[in-house]
Amino acid sequence: MFYELICIARAGLMEANFKDLVRNSAKHVLERGGVVRGFENWGEMPLAKRTRRHQEYHTRGHFWLMHFDTNPVVIAELRKMFNNDPRVIRGNIVKLGERLEDIVERPDKTH
Repeated sequence: MFYELICIARAGLMEANFKDLVRNSAKHVLERGGVVRGFENWGEMPLAKRTRRHQEYHTRGHFWLMHFDTNPVVIAELRKMFNNDPRVIRGNIVKLGERLEDIVERPDKTH
């Protein structure tokens, strides 16, 4: 199954710390038989509203995206990992489709 992870990390993380978060996420998928299709780093942006996470308020976050294939058990493990990681403000995983044909033609893309 094909998934998209949209993650908001703390703003102002050191580059090595941010890379470690991304690397651990990909490694978690790969070690359990999944395939990582790609990453997008959207950079730091203001959050839509002030958010409290890990006993702190956040107004900015570092947004990044990961496309991957894996099974539902790994999805549950990733969610648990992001809930416990103090570097993560929010993490959301969206199922894109069951098969490759489901996501090849995306209607939101222009021709």
